[in-house]
Amino acid sequence: MPEAIPRAPVERFLRYLGAERNASDYTCRDYALDLAQFFAFLGHHRLSAITPLDIRRFVAELSARQHARRTIARKLSCLRSFFRFLCREGRLSHNPAQAIPTPRLERRLPSFLDERQVARLLETPPATTWQGRRDRALLETLYSTGMRVGELTGLNLEDLDEISGTVLVRGKGKKERLCPIGETALKTIRAYLARRPKKLRVPYAMFVSQKLTRLTVRHVDRLIARYVKLAGLPASISPHSLRHSFATHLLDRGADLRSVQELLGHSSLSTTQIYTHITPQRLKKVYDQAHPRA
Repeated sequence: MPEAIPRAPVERFLRYLGAERNASDYTCRDYALDLAQFFAFLGHHRLSAITPLDIRRFVAELSARQHARRTIARKLSCLRSFFRFLCREGRLSHNPAQAIPTPRLERRLPSFLDERQVARLLETPPATTWQGRRDRALLETLYSTGMRVGELTGLNLEDLDEISGTVLVRGKGKKERLCPIGETALKTIRAYLARRPKKLRVPYAMFVSQKLTRLTVRHVDRLIARYVKLAGLPASISPHSLRHSFATHLLDRGADLRSVQELLGHSSLSTTQIYTHITPQRLKKVYDQAHPRA
């Protein structure tokens, strides 16, 4: 950590996040970077001298550097949590970030693929090599379960139950959920496992790289970007688009919002509601079912 950071309080805070708040490794890493950035901006680490004006100046600096509103909101949330932790420890008498308003977040509709586009993407990886079979399997798994890429890379062989057709997913906040997985995805996983090398550095990992270690989120991001381009799909399509497509297609075919919430692992129904955007197909279906002369 840089010298400007109050090392001991920050380390205690990060341990608290991981041990008591069940924050993911990604959250702890991001919060460590956010705090490093804040104290580098501040130029000192005298905790009792930090004022709300310092926080406002930091937010203004982020805005001037054209950081996204969501990024600024996350950094502000990190500071609130850190100073709240210090108040609970008795190190501070007040939270200087408490009254700083969160930037108004723009409501973005998620990008998603229609069913034909999904089929084109899933069929793009070649089935002639074990890496191609792996890529087919991971794409099918993402679409079949709606899990996040970070959840996919954390899968182990023992998490898959072929008899019940479910997979154990470890989500945000280290929460676990059981996700149904379709037979098509299971077939591609079997085909991949039958061909992948036997001697692996992490034999229990579900998806491994060419170096025979566990695939990383960044590696999967690059793989999907390559297949999106090969499939001739819009460049705006990201790995998360498969999750969006999963939710959209379920709702289009009549799934209720609460069930989709459980499948996605959302703690709040309001998070899932962004997927209730109306597609032309759903609009036509509602019209055909409801209009007396459709």
